[in-house]
Amino acid sequence: MIAVEKKMIPDEILKDSVLVHLAAAYFSVSKQLERRTKCSQTRGFILSTLRGGAERNQNQIATLLGFDRTVVHRSIGTMLKEGLVSKKKAGSGRAMVIRLTPKGERYREFLIKERRGAEERLCRVMSAEDRATLIRLLKIVAEFEIWLAVVEKKELA
Repeated sequence: MIAVEKKMIPDEILKDSVLVHLAAAYFSVSKQLERRTKCSQTRGFILSTLRGGAERNQNQIATLLGFDRTVVHRSIGTMLKEGLVSKKKAGSGRAMVIRLTPKGERYREFLIKERRGAEERLCRVMSAEDRATLIRLLKIVAEFEIWLAVVEKKELA
């Protein structure tokens, strides 16, 4: 993902672009959480695939997340050195399975606590009505398919 800080976006683009505002908000929140927790998005997503005692090989993790295997391999290598995950030979074949260590479990719990704390702080500055509106609007955005061929054909006709 290529992220651009909000201040680098020209005002004429930013003023009326829903998608640019959405991307800027996502970038801002993710960067603040990353700075506070010292956990990249990649690392956080990898940790989430290993929750509940799950064991997966690196290819499975990459496929589940839709990430390049090299990115996953590098992150897991760092996490191994830090003692957050362990690696052992799978029951069959050459694959090595990865799982969270007790230290990794504690780290994951810390990340969840930090995210929940950020959520609570945000909720304190927004009314219940504002939160409900934002969630409703974000659902619309999430379900919207930008490149619908059917819509495009009707618009061109």
